Amino acid sequence: MHGLRKFRLAVLACIALLPSFLKRPAYRWLFGYRVGKRVHIGLCIIDAEECEIADDVSFGHLNVVLKVKKLVIGDHVRIGHLNIIRGGDEVSLGRYSEIIRMNEINSIPEPDVVNETDPRFLLGEGSIITTGHKIDFTDRVEIGRRTIIGGRNSSLWTHNRQRTRPIEIGSFAYIGSEIRIAPGGSLPSRCVVGIGSVITSKISDEEFLIVGVPAKPVKRLNEDDRFLIERKTRPDLPDDV
Repeated sequence: MHGLRKFRLAVLACIALLPSFLKRPAYRWLFGYRVGKRVHIGLCIIDAEECEIADDVSFGHLNVVLKVKKLVIGDHVRIGHLNIIRGGDEVSLGRYSEIIRMNEINSIPEPDVVNETDPRFLLGEGSIITTGHKIDFTDRVEIGRRTIIGGRNSSLWTHNRQRTRPIEIGSFAYIGSEIRIAPGGSLPSRCVVGIGSVITSKISDEEFLIVGVPAKPVKRLNEDDRFLIERKTRPDLPDDV
């Protein structure tokens, strides 16, 4: 079994060296991946038991996807450079979402826990993860549509000693730099989270600025704040996303 695994990775590494127009048929013929039209894949390894990549998806260079059971990438998704996506039952990236660079999205295999886990990472349509963030999805992490994990160096983790709890973030939210979301933390739709905040529980108040350690709603959003969360996350974002 270990030998087969090493052989699979060796074949995937060879495919990574091919030009993009040859990668697509190689993935289809050798691994049964479903790859759409006009998909560009740079120097990357994509290792999934089941893989579906829709039309007009773009992978930059030096991205690594490892040991994902089911990978689903919607149309017009952009994945930048130097991202790692590892493990889990499912990774789903909604259409027009984007993972920019140097992010680590990881699920611990066979964790030592006393509860049932749901290791899935679900990124909503039109949502953005910017730079240098670490996301543990040993349990489910679900991010709604048109939400931005912005700035740098935020951490979301679902695994704490021998227990896990999922994390949920609503739609039309803006999450600033250096945010920490602990297991079971939850953010509502249409909120702004200030730099350095720590979310340790479920917060339900929509249209508020959320700040502090532990974080709490402190001020209702004004018109300028609402513009920040309502504007399109990408210039090419269609109106129906």
